[in-house]
Parts: sequence; C-alpha cells; structure tokens
Amino acid sequence: MTLDHGEHAHDERGQVGGIEVLPLGVLVLLVGTLLVANAWAVIDAKLATSAAAHEAVRAYVEGGSAESAWSDAQRAAADTVAGHGREPDRLVLRRTAGRFGRCERIEIEASYPVPALSLPWIGGFADGFDVRSRHSEIVDPYRSGLDGEAGCG
Repeated sequence: MTLDHGEHAHDERGQVGGIEVLPLGVLVLLVGTLLVANAWAVIDAKLATSAAAHEAVRAYVEGGSAESAWSDAQRAAADTVAGHGREPDRLVLRRTAGRFGRCERIEIEASYPVPALSLPWIGGFADGFDVRSRHSEIVDPYRSGLDGEAGCG
C-alpha cells in the first residue's frame, strides 16, 4: 500500500511537538516578574530612606537643643517614610557623625529592611537586606539660640 500526498497531509504525527516549551515560557515569565518586583521594592525603599535621611538631618540642624533636635529628626524621618507608604516602625535611624553645635557637620543614616522575596499585594517573605541612605548638613553658624561664636574657620 502506498500513501499519496493527500493522506500524508492529514496524518497527526508531530502535532504535540513544542508543547513542552509552554511551561518553560510561563516559568521564565514568572521569574522575570518576580525579579522586576524585587528590583522595584529595593528602588522604592532607597527613595524612602534617602528622603527620610534628608528630612531627619534638616530637622536636626534646625532643632532648638540636642534633645529636641533628635526627637524632631526621628519624627520627620517617620513622617517621610509613612508618606512613602512604608511602615515607620521598621525604619532605623542613627546619627553617624557630629554633635549639636555651631558649624558641626551632622550626618544621619536611615536604613529599612527589604525582604528577599517581595510580592505585590501580598507582602514580603524571608530575611533580605537593609537599604541604607546617608545625608549630612552643617549646623548654621549664625543661627540664634546656640552658645559659642559664629564662624566655621
């Protein structure tokens, strides 16, 4: 028996070939989406910590005393992080340089934990790493209410 070209065209051989690629494509899409979501979580946390450090230093150098300056800095950083949609309780703020006084360079570091796996609308899983930002400013030498002479020479 011989097959003519008409019968061979209706044969089902080879119809399933390539279907095994679909799960691989879905897996690549899923992993790519997770990578983009995690990258965005890090960028968003960096923006929040950068703004928090900036506002904390600004509030500190404009404070009336060393004690009130630090509480003002913490409040400003917490408000800034909350404004970025983050939890202020998870923000860690510390002064890394300077003391309250004329011409002192004050540096504050803000850090915020980012989970290893971050999923939109669900949250994060596993311990990741801390995103850190620093900012510094000099206390105004000519401001009122501080002891000592004006001048940063």
